[in-house]
Amino acid sequence: MTETPLKGLIAATVTPLDREGDVDLDAIKPMIDHLLKSGVNGLYVCGSTGEGMSLTCEERKQVVEASVEATAGRVPVIVQVGHNSIAEASSLAEHAANAGANVVSATCPSYFKVGDTEALLNCMGKIASAAPQLPFYYYHIPALTGSQINVVDFLEHGGSSIPNLAGLKYTNTLIHEFQACQNTQSRKFDVVWGCDEMLLAAFASGAAAAIGSTYNIAAPLYRRIIEAIQADDWVTARGLQYHSVAMVDVMKRYAFHGALKAIMTMQGMPVGGCRLPLQDLTTEEMDSLATGLEQIGFFQWCGHEAEERS
Repeated sequence: MTETPLKGLIAATVTPLDREGDVDLDAIKPMIDHLLKSGVNGLYVCGSTGEGMSLTCEERKQVVEASVEATAGRVPVIVQVGHNSIAEASSLAEHAANAGANVVSATCPSYFKVGDTEALLNCMGKIASAAPQLPFYYYHIPALTGSQINVVDFLEHGGSSIPNLAGLKYTNTLIHEFQACQNTQSRKFDVVWGCDEMLLAAFASGAAAAIGSTYNIAAPLYRRIIEAIQADDWVTARGLQYHSVAMVDVMKRYAFHGALKAIMTMQGMPVGGCRLPLQDLTTEEMDSLATGLEQIGFFQWCGHEAEERS
């Protein structure tokens, strides 16, 4: 296995849908071109932002194939293959490898909860072994999976039991645990941050890469945060990070996925609505969202131009 440490900003891509709610494969390439132009350093496909758990396995495979083709090797493509069925997750991992993905990632099963570290190791080990030639990243997102397993303990034991375990996508807010994950005794893992509005804290704690939803709409802002950190300009970095905090606060007034897709459409990336059970924004909510974003100056500092809205 070739190690692939992830660097910089990795956009957790949305899955475009058409008016009938079907996957719009034709919208994937222009979306990815737009994202790469904005400066992202990688793509995380079929994750929480991409509504992967609401897609059929066949749809997920189609999205992966279209994303790999559209990216054309310009940045790494990480494919999230988590599923309540370990057999389906393993099949998705094998498919991702065959389709040309660079990295495989997976959540743990979430209907029947994983009870202990050994069970988590067994689940992730089976999935990772389906694509042994690719680096594997466990996707730690306890708010959605309900997993309360000690993730540091998982890494310590996974270092020897899962040969291609390269690290994890850490989507939680415990900076001390994030640091502990970066300093395991078994070996050095690539621990990627997953909470956009805390990027500054994560990079101050040693992060080298981050995967996030709002990099779809404000990657230039986050790049400026990282540049300010690298220049030891912490005053500027804090000010820029607060823009992210304000942006997320506005978005959280609405259904988050619906708000994200609405903003992308405002920025010239028409990606449609959401798949049930997620909710789209009403016309009134979209107008209110746009007003809220204008009030915090979002369209001036996000780095993308807003399309004219009637």
